[in-house]
Amino acid sequence: MNDNNTELKNRVERALAQVRPYLEADGGGVELVDVTAATGKARVRLTGGCACCPSAGLTLKNGVEAAIRKEVPEIRTVEAV
Repeated sequence: MNDNNTELKNRVERALAQVRPYLEADGGGVELVDVTAATGKARVRLTGGCACCPSAGLTLKNGVEAAIRKEVPEIRTVEAV
């Protein structure tokens, strides 16, 4: 991973750290799979209760993606894997 990706990854991890307590309170979690600076794409995995929750799409969009895009505006796409 190049320096730009490493720095971007660190910033995305800090954004995810802000939403993890909320997800953990409901028995879930989130982990960063990868970040690609060239495309502005972050790939995340919802874990625990969030992985199979019927509201996982809303959690991803309104919670995880919103937190990432607020802190790391150059991320244009957040994808669940």
